[in-house]
Amino acid sequence: MMHADVFMAHALRLAEHGLFKSAPNPAIGCVIVKEGLIIGEGFTQPPGDNHAEIQALHDAREKGHDVRGATAYVTLEPCSHFGRTPPCVDALILAGLAKVVAAMEDPNPQVAGKGFERLRAAGIIVESGVLAEQARELNIGFFSRMHYGKPWVRLKVAASLDGKTALYNGQSQWITSAEARDDGHLWRARAGVILTGIGTVKEDDPQLTVRAIPVAHQPLRVIIDSKLGIDPKARILSGDPVLIFAAVENAEKQALLQERGAEVIVVPNAQGKVDLPQVILALGKRQINEVHVEAGAKLNASLIREGCVDELLIYLAPSILGDARGMFDLPGLENLQDKFSLKFHQVKQIGEDLRILARFN
Repeated sequence: MMHADVFMAHALRLAEHGLFKSAPNPAIGCVIVKEGLIIGEGFTQPPGDNHAEIQALHDAREKGHDVRGATAYVTLEPCSHFGRTPPCVDALILAGLAKVVAAMEDPNPQVAGKGFERLRAAGIIVESGVLAEQARELNIGFFSRMHYGKPWVRLKVAASLDGKTALYNGQSQWITSAEARDDGHLWRARAGVILTGIGTVKEDDPQLTVRAIPVAHQPLRVIIDSKLGIDPKARILSGDPVLIFAAVENAEKQALLQERGAEVIVVPNAQGKVDLPQVILALGKRQINEVHVEAGAKLNASLIREGCVDELLIYLAPSILGDARGMFDLPGLENLQDKFSLKFHQVKQIGEDLRILARFN
C-alpha cells in the first residue's frame, strides 16, 4: 500500500496547477484514495469556483467511483466557513469519507482548526502534518498575509557574476539567458503584484506583464512614484489597471492618470518619500499574497533598508562586467556586523545561469 507521503506529494503537484489562478485563495491540491488507489483528484479553481476537495469529489464520481469510506489527502485543512463558496468540510462529510489527511492547519483565523473539529465531530478520522513544510512553501504568501497582514515580498534581480545589473550607459539586454528570463516570468505569474519604481519606468518604459506563459489575468502593476513624475503615455499604463503610490498630492496629474486607468494612493513618510512599509500593508489589505519586485538599485535598497523584502530571487550569469551598475544602492559599511544577513534557501541552474533564492534572517 502506498505511503501517505506519496499521496500528499501528488496532491502538492496538483496544487501547483492552481498557483497562477487561485489567488487570493491558497493553491490547494486534493486526491481521494480508496483501497490504495487514487480515484479522484483536483486543485483550487479561480475565486468563486470549486475548491480542490470539491473538484476531487466530482472527478471521482465522474469516473464512476463510490467515495464512501475513502480517504482525502489535501494540502491544507478543508475550509469550514462560507466565503465565495460553501464549506468544503460539509461536502466531505456528506460524501461519507472515512478519513481526511491534511498537510497542515489553515492559518486563516476563520478556519484555523475549525475544519478539523467539524470533521471529527462527524466521525471522520483526521490527521495532519504530512509534508507540512512543502505545503507551507507552496503558499508562503498566503501564510504571510494570514499571520502578519502583509504579502510575501520577493525581489528579483538579474546580474553578472560580479553583481552588476547594467552598464553605466544603461545597456542591460541581455545579461542572463532566455531560459532565466522565461523562469522569471513564472515568478511574475504566481505573484498578485509586480512592483517597480519610477526610475525603471522612465528609463526602460516596461510593460511588466507576464508573456512567457498564458495567464487568465495579469498581476496588478504597482509603481512607486514619490513626485508623480510618470508620463501618462508610459507603456505600463496601457491595458490592465495600475496602482501608483505617491508622496505628494497633484490633482491635475492624478486626474490625467485616472483617465488612463491608474489609481493613485498618497502615502508619504517623514522624509517626503513613499512610505514603503505602508505600501506593503496596503497591498495585504487588498488580499495580495505575493509581491514580485523588479526595480532599480535605489528602490531595491530602500525596500531592503526598510525591512520590506522577505526573499531575493537572483539570476547570476556566468559573465563579468567590471565597473557597472550594482544590484542595491546601499551605503558602505564601517563594520561587518552591520551587514544584512540572509540564508540561501535554494540554488538551481537555469539554462546557463544560476538562480538563487535567499531569505532574510
